[in-house]
Amino acid sequence: MKNIKLHITAPKQRCDINVGPGIFSDLGFEVRRILGGSTRTIVIISNARVSGHYGTVVSRSLRNADFRIKHWLMGDGERYKSMRTLERALAFLSQAQLERNDAILALGGGVVGDLAGLAAALHLRGIGLLQAPTTLLAQIDASIGGKTAVNTGVGKNLVGTFYQPRGIWIDTTTLKTLPERELTSGWCEAVKHGAVGDRGLFLNTYEFLRSCSTREQLAEPPESLIRAQCAFKARIVSHDERENVDRFDGKSRRILNFGHTTAHALETATHYRQFRHGEAVGYGMLVAGEISLRLGLLPSSELELLRDAVRLCGQLPRADNVDRESIVRALAHDKKRMHGQIKWILLERIGKGRIIDGKEVTSRLLRSSLQAGLRSNL
Repeated sequence: MKNIKLHITAPKQRCDINVGPGIFSDLGFEVRRILGGSTRTIVIISNARVSGHYGTVVSRSLRNADFRIKHWLMGDGERYKSMRTLERALAFLSQAQLERNDAILALGGGVVGDLAGLAAALHLRGIGLLQAPTTLLAQIDASIGGKTAVNTGVGKNLVGTFYQPRGIWIDTTTLKTLPERELTSGWCEAVKHGAVGDRGLFLNTYEFLRSCSTREQLAEPPESLIRAQCAFKARIVSHDERENVDRFDGKSRRILNFGHTTAHALETATHYRQFRHGEAVGYGMLVAGEISLRLGLLPSSELELLRDAVRLCGQLPRADNVDRESIVRALAHDKKRMHGQIKWILLERIGKGRIIDGKEVTSRLLRSSLQAGLRSNL
């Protein structure tokens, strides 16, 4: 198995991230090594499309390591990351008679990983969780760090917990089966990582995107770039697993919310049907960049570089037709609010973020930035 080991230290736990082409066929014995001999059953949570591509190879690998396998499929799309779906998943786990030393393997993108992670955290007060992310966004971001959640009618990711996986397997060949919009979504998250915390990573990602002229090229990034993206996320999480660090010194996990304040509101305002998560983050970064510019934090040349990077990720769906007031109302339910104020993650330059108290972002400034940012990719 070709892989790289990255260590995220959670309470009494370590998570290894394995990266390489074709590694799904070899994960069974690695899972056995991690979970030990007492684990008998693994439930694979996936959706029909992903399971059709990779369910057989993953199941075969696990059976070769003497695991009993059960499958549970959920709907495909953000709207299925709901309390209703979670309840159905938990009912299945009970019917499957899982014990505390058994485990769940999430096979899919961020929606599958979030839902399966929360189910693992809740069932029997916690059973083993394994992540096998198949989208670019899930590989470099959603599967790493232990955030699990479902959406409600009020907002995105409002019900959840931190629950670290025991291991993550990133098979880079899965990117070749992704639709173009899923690739765009993932590359927007990749741009976010570098933009808020690592200028070198941003420039490496930017140069790769500039070199691509086809969907096929976007689906075949250098393995070193995927590893670097994972390493960045893991490094931040290892310093601040539960977003407890308030100060900005490069170690606060809150910087990873760059672009997400507007993105979550945009998704909520459109009922999770108009945008992939990363597409919404693309717009969210542009809005945050406009706020940064208007507050005198970010030079216009740096904002233009950010705009160009987002454009290179791919064509985003239109956002200028989304009702601005519905976005503003959704912002009122942002889960990062403290003392009635949103903590905005803004930029001083590419590679250096800054946490700003919401009182500095006036209603007028917010609306003008939304107006500019939601048109920037057209």
